[in-house]
Amino acid sequence: MSMKSAIVQAALVLSVACTPAFAGAKEDVHAAMQKFIALKSYHATLTSTSPKAMTTELDFVTPDRYRIAMQMGTQVIIGDSMYMQMQGRSMQVPLPKGTLTQWRDPANLRSNEASATITALGPGVIDGKPASKYRISNAETPDTTSVLWINADGYPVKIDVDGSAEGKAYTASIHYSRFNDPAIRIDVPK
Repeated sequence: MSMKSAIVQAALVLSVACTPAFAGAKEDVHAAMQKFIALKSYHATLTSTSPKAMTTELDFVTPDRYRIAMQMGTQVIIGDSMYMQMQGRSMQVPLPKGTLTQWRDPANLRSNEASATITALGPGVIDGKPASKYRISNAETPDTTSVLWINADGYPVKIDVDGSAEGKAYTASIHYSRFNDPAIRIDVPK
């Protein structure tokens, strides 16, 4: 699975979760996603199995700063500019306006609410701490199912995605941590 596909899958989970609160599972997930969108910073570790196993580390700082560390190099995104670092060199590449900010736009995130199904799966444990578990499916992506864990503080801490893309099955997992950590800084690479 490409980084873009993983981000799209995570955004679909977030879009489902940012629907208006009804009752029960949808309300719980909606509240957690509102807390997530309000974060000033966080760290995420993405692991996936397609087309081969890979791990990606991501840091985010509001309003629009991302650092994405992959095996091939690190990308820093500030606004609509991407700075690619590979083999000790850095180059700036413009991104189409709104490429990443769309994933944090509440209006855009609510667009999938009508086709979302959220089911409470009961308690679980993440990193040795209690968490509530929810299954999220969406008619827009029928071959994809996600499981979301929300910690006792009300933050989403893990999303597991099972699906298929281009006829191939994949799994991806995003583990969130370091919520509102002031030590996370993202500056223009030198």
